[in-house]
Amino acid sequence: MATDEAVSNHWRIDSAATSTYEIGNSPDYRGLACMKKHGVSMNHVARQVTKEDFATFDHILCMDESNLRDLNRKANQVKNCKAKIELLGTYDPEKQLIIKDPYYGSDEDFETVYEQCVRCCKAFLDNYS
Repeated sequence: MATDEAVSNHWRIDSAATSTYEIGNSPDYRGLACMKKHGVSMNHVARQVTKEDFATFDHILCMDESNLRDLNRKANQVKNCKAKIELLGTYDPEKQLIIKDPYYGSDEDFETVYEQCVRCCKAFLDNYS
Protein backbone atom coordinates (compact mmCIF):
# COMPACT_ATOMS: atom_id res chain seq x y z
CA MET A 1 0.00 0.00 0.00
CA ALA A 2 2.78 2.42 0.85
CA THR A 3 4.37 1.66 -2.52
CA ASP A 4 1.05 1.98 -4.37
CA GLU A 5 0.44 5.36 -2.76
CA ALA A 6 4.02 6.47 -3.56
CA VAL A 7 4.88 7.07 0.11
CA SER A 8 7.13 4.05 0.71
CA ASN A 9 10.21 6.29 0.80
CA HIS A 10 8.73 7.84 3.99
CA TRP A 11 8.36 4.51 5.78
CA ARG A 12 10.45 1.60 6.98
CA ILE A 13 8.00 -1.27 7.33
CA ASP A 14 8.75 -4.57 9.06
CA SER A 15 7.01 -7.38 10.86
CA ALA A 16 8.03 -8.99 14.15
CA ALA A 17 6.55 -11.13 16.90
CA THR A 18 6.45 -10.66 20.64
CA SER A 19 7.19 -14.36 21.22
CA THR A 20 10.15 -16.50 20.22
CA TYR A 21 8.02 -19.38 18.94
CA GLU A 22 8.36 -18.82 15.17
CA ILE A 23 11.77 -17.09 14.93
CA GLY A 24 13.47 -18.05 11.68
CA ASN A 25 10.35 -19.64 10.16
CA SER A 26 8.51 -18.65 7.01
CA PRO A 27 4.89 -17.49 7.25
CA ASP A 28 2.11 -20.05 7.65
CA TYR A 29 1.29 -21.70 4.32
CA ARG A 30 -2.33 -20.54 4.62
CA GLY A 31 -1.22 -16.96 5.09
CA LEU A 32 1.09 -17.27 2.10
CA ALA A 33 -1.79 -18.67 0.00
CA CYS A 34 -4.03 -15.79 1.04
CA MET A 35 -1.41 -13.21 0.15
CA LYS A 36 -0.72 -14.89 -3.19
CA LYS A 37 -4.46 -14.89 -3.94
CA HIS A 38 -4.38 -11.10 -3.49
CA GLY A 39 -1.22 -10.63 -5.56
CA VAL A 40 1.01 -9.84 -2.60
CA SER A 41 4.43 -11.48 -2.78
CA MET A 42 6.11 -12.35 0.50
CA ASN A 43 9.71 -13.09 1.32
CA HIS A 44 9.72 -12.95 5.10
CA VAL A 45 11.34 -14.84 7.96
CA ALA A 46 9.93 -14.41 11.46
CA ARG A 47 11.88 -12.39 13.99
CA GLN A 48 11.20 -11.10 17.48
CA VAL A 49 10.70 -7.45 18.40
CA THR A 50 13.97 -6.00 19.73
CA LYS A 51 14.74 -3.14 22.10
CA GLU A 52 16.16 -1.27 19.11
CA ASP A 53 12.76 -1.43 17.40
CA PHE A 54 11.28 0.75 20.15
CA ALA A 55 13.98 3.36 19.56
CA THR A 56 13.96 3.33 15.75
CA PHE A 57 10.33 2.87 14.70
CA ASP A 58 7.79 5.66 15.06
CA HIS A 59 4.88 3.21 15.26
CA ILE A 60 4.56 -0.37 16.47
CA LEU A 61 1.16 -1.80 15.66
CA CYS A 62 -0.20 -5.05 17.05
CA MET A 63 -3.27 -7.22 16.68
CA ASP A 64 -4.63 -7.91 20.17
CA GLU A 65 -4.50 -6.96 23.85
CA SER A 66 -2.01 -9.69 24.76
CA ASN A 67 0.51 -8.38 22.24
CA LEU A 68 -0.23 -4.81 23.32
CA ARG A 69 0.56 -5.69 26.95
CA ASP A 70 3.77 -7.50 25.92
CA LEU A 71 4.91 -4.59 23.77
CA ASN A 72 4.17 -1.98 26.43
CA ARG A 73 6.03 -4.05 29.02
CA LYS A 74 9.06 -4.33 26.72
CA ALA A 75 8.87 -0.62 25.83
CA ASN A 76 9.05 0.28 29.52
CA GLN A 77 12.49 -1.34 29.60
CA VAL A 78 13.81 0.92 26.83
CA LYS A 79 15.18 4.32 27.89
CA ASN A 80 14.86 6.02 24.51
CA CYS A 81 11.54 4.55 23.34
CA LYS A 82 10.00 6.75 20.65
CA ALA A 83 7.54 4.27 19.15
CA LYS A 84 3.84 4.83 19.54
CA ILE A 85 2.46 1.40 20.43
CA GLU A 86 -1.16 0.71 19.58
CA LEU A 87 -3.63 -1.77 18.19
CA LEU A 88 -3.80 -1.80 14.40
CA GLY A 89 -7.57 -2.19 14.81
CA THR A 90 -7.67 1.34 16.23
CA TYR A 91 -7.66 2.45 12.60
CA ASP A 92 -10.42 0.09 11.41
CA PRO A 93 -13.28 2.09 9.84
CA GLU A 94 -15.53 -0.86 10.74
CA LYS A 95 -14.48 -0.51 14.40
CA GLN A 96 -13.23 -4.11 14.81
CA LEU A 97 -10.54 -3.31 17.34
CA ILE A 98 -9.10 -6.81 17.75
CA ILE A 99 -7.59 -8.80 14.89
CA LYS A 100 -7.80 -12.44 15.95
CA ASP A 101 -4.90 -14.78 15.19
CA PRO A 102 -6.16 -17.13 12.44
CA TYR A 103 -3.58 -19.84 13.20
CA TYR A 104 -6.07 -22.32 14.68
CA GLY A 105 -8.77 -21.37 12.22
CA SER A 106 -9.62 -21.95 8.59
CA ASP A 107 -8.55 -20.43 5.29
CA GLU A 108 -11.58 -18.16 5.67
CA ASP A 109 -10.14 -16.83 8.95
CA PHE A 110 -6.93 -15.87 7.13
CA GLU A 111 -9.05 -14.04 4.56
CA THR A 112 -10.89 -12.18 7.33
CA VAL A 113 -7.59 -11.11 8.90
CA TYR A 114 -6.30 -10.00 5.49
CA GLU A 115 -9.40 -7.86 4.93
CA GLN A 116 -9.13 -6.34 8.42
CA CYS A 117 -5.46 -5.54 7.93
CA VAL A 118 -6.09 -3.95 4.53
CA ARG A 119 -8.79 -1.68 5.96
CA CYS A 120 -6.66 -0.73 8.96
CA CYS A 121 -3.46 -0.14 7.01
CA LYS A 122 -5.26 2.01 4.46
CA ALA A 123 -6.75 4.13 7.25
CA PHE A 124 -3.39 4.30 9.03
CA LEU A 125 -1.65 5.52 5.86
CA ASP A 126 -4.43 8.01 5.19
CA ASN A 127 -3.95 9.32 8.72
CA TYR A 128 -0.15 9.65 8.56
CA SER A 129 0.64 10.34 4.91
